[in-house]
Amino acid sequence: MLVKLGEFILSTGFANLTIPQLIMIIIALFLLYLGIAKKYEPLLMVPISFGMLLVNLPLGSLMTPPADGQVGGLLYYLYQGIELGIYPPLIFLGIGALTDFGPLISNPMTLLLGAAAQLGIFVTFIGALLLGFTPQESGSIGIIGGADGPTAIFLTSKMAPHLLGAIAIAAYSYMALVPIIQPPIMKLLTTKKERSIVMQQLRPVSKTERILFPIVVIILTGLFLPAAISLLGMLMFGNLLRECGVADRLSKTAQNELNNIVVIFLGVTVGAKASAAYFLTPQTLLIIGLGLLAFAFGTAGGVIMGKIMCKLTGGKINPLIGSAGVSAVPMAARVSQVVGKEANANNYLLMHAMGPNVAGVIGSAIVAGVFLSLL
Repeated sequence: MLVKLGEFILSTGFANLTIPQLIMIIIALFLLYLGIAKKYEPLLMVPISFGMLLVNLPLGSLMTPPADGQVGGLLYYLYQGIELGIYPPLIFLGIGALTDFGPLISNPMTLLLGAAAQLGIFVTFIGALLLGFTPQESGSIGIIGGADGPTAIFLTSKMAPHLLGAIAIAAYSYMALVPIIQPPIMKLLTTKKERSIVMQQLRPVSKTERILFPIVVIILTGLFLPAAISLLGMLMFGNLLRECGVADRLSKTAQNELNNIVVIFLGVTVGAKASAAYFLTPQTLLIIGLGLLAFAFGTAGGVIMGKIMCKLTGGKINPLIGSAGVSAVPMAARVSQVVGKEANANNYLLMHAMGPNVAGVIGSAIVAGVFLSLL
């Protein structure tokens, strides 16, 4: 009886728990706290951190691949949606269906702000190369600067899957911290007079323009950069479902049921890549630091381009909307609104900031396509 009891004890997770696994469990619980109590990107932070918790419980074998006729772990099979590049484009489908492209169509100049905000990606890419990361790893780390979680996951799963856990957690953490990270950079790079600029009301956008925009964009970008078609194609398809007026059921499904299901699978399986063996390394801390650098430079690049456009237009552009050129939709646009309101109570920048915000989503997907093509 004692022998059986001893065997049972040795077969439990308590007897097999290692110090690194314990540390990862504590980290997972902390991230759960941030997602639930602090509401930091809860729709993704909660599934990611719970996936991290699951994979670091000993003997669970949730990420074990099939071998010798044995069935693999549950999360191993769900992870194939990332491995095969399925989940991120489906997330983009939902984003397209949820997002109003009207501000971008109304003011196409804001495309330049979205492009400038990709500065952080390239600065960090170069910095990661200098620190000894491979070109594929550097591209995956740099894309954090786009503040676009699905794009970061999509690119990393193809170029540096061993870094997926660290990069996904960094990307979504910084997206959640947009209201904290961006305002000091925005205020540092602008004057109170610039922040107080009230922009003219956007022109109305016709239904024809709204329908043609996603079709024209995917044709042009698809022909120019085929590697970006899976992301941009789903983004534009989702927006077409929203705007065409004859597919409301499909649009609502893309926005709600489908999007929610994919978010659950994506989050849990991304978290499952953050096992102690891969996550608890000096490299992970370096990636998190580089991610912050990428995000800061991305914000700065958008604001600086906003200042340039402000000068060229005779003060008609408020530089603050340039910070929304990162892809954190719509949080970055809301931050532009809040900081502008602090400087001028009559300022209403939200819809103006949505232009560069949408442009940033498109821009980060294009950069991902460039990296895939070149690296």
